[in-house]
This record gives sequence, C-alpha cells and structure tokens, in this order.
Amino acid sequence: MFFVDTLAEIGKFMDSGGMVLWAIVVLLFVMWTLLFERMWYLKSDVSQDVQGALDVWESRDERKSKRAHQIREQLISEVSVKIDANLMMIKTLVAVAPLFGLLGTVTGMIVVFDVMAFTGGGDAKAMAGGVSQATVPTMSGMVAALSGVFGMTYVERAAEREKHLLEDHLTMDH
Repeated sequence: MFFVDTLAEIGKFMDSGGMVLWAIVVLLFVMWTLLFERMWYLKSDVSQDVQGALDVWESRDERKSKRAHQIREQLISEVSVKIDANLMMIKTLVAVAPLFGLLGTVTGMIVVFDVMAFTGGGDAKAMAGGVSQATVPTMSGMVAALSGVFGMTYVERAAEREKHLLEDHLTMDH
C-alpha cells in the first residue's frame, strides 16, 4: 500500500512539471550512473592500472635519462586518461541541468500565457497548472545540478589524489 501511494505521488509530481521534468529525470539518471561508475572505478579498478604502470616503471634498469623521463610521463598520462574518463561528460550534464530547468520555466509560462489569452486572465485556477509547470522543473534542474556538483567534487578529488600518488610512486632514483 505504501509503495502504491508513493508511486502515485511521484506520478502527480511528474505530471505537475510537464515533459521537461522527464528530460531532467533522464539527465539525472545518466549523470549519476556516470558518477557511480567513476566512484566504482576509483575504489576498485584504478589500483590495477596504477600497479601496471608501477610494474612497467620498476622493470626499467635506468630511470634518470631523458628517455626514462618521457616514459614516466607517458605512464602517468595513460593512467590519468583512464582516471579522467567521463569527467567532462559529467561536468557537461551538471551544467546542462539548470538549463533544462529554465526550459521548463519557459514552457510553463507559455502555458500560463495561453490560459490568460483564452480566459482573459481572470481564471487563477486554470493558470496554476502553468505556474506549476514553470516552477517544478526549475527547482528540479537546480537540485539535479547541485547533487551533481557534490558528486563531481568527490570524484575529482579522488581522481586528483590517485594521479598525485602515481606521480609520487614513479620515482627517478636510479
């Protein structure tokens, strides 16, 4: 019973926001899927990539020449590319979320103006649906962007930490 009531309330909320709200939900799903993938990678698989780079580096006899320095930079770069995968896409989705909210504002206000033109502006109850379609997506776009900023901050810090640790472990001692 609780589950059915919850789904009904979610359905009402989604209907009050119009079609733009569904686009925000899809954007939010994709953004958090990518964020969780990066979190998973940084917690589990990055150690294999770092260890592979360390193994290649440690197998070298000499580490002080210009060539060795270039190989070190290549190893760091290859692992950094893997660590930074999808980060630009996530940043883009975070930036686009409020824009989708603004699109919802515009489409909701168009509904309000249509009601005003049809009824002469005196039917506040009829305009309420358009106002809802204008405010709910705006709020949802901002909440989606803020949640993405928090997730992105966590992932970026973890990624930078991993890259710095790799650089520190690839010593040029002999």
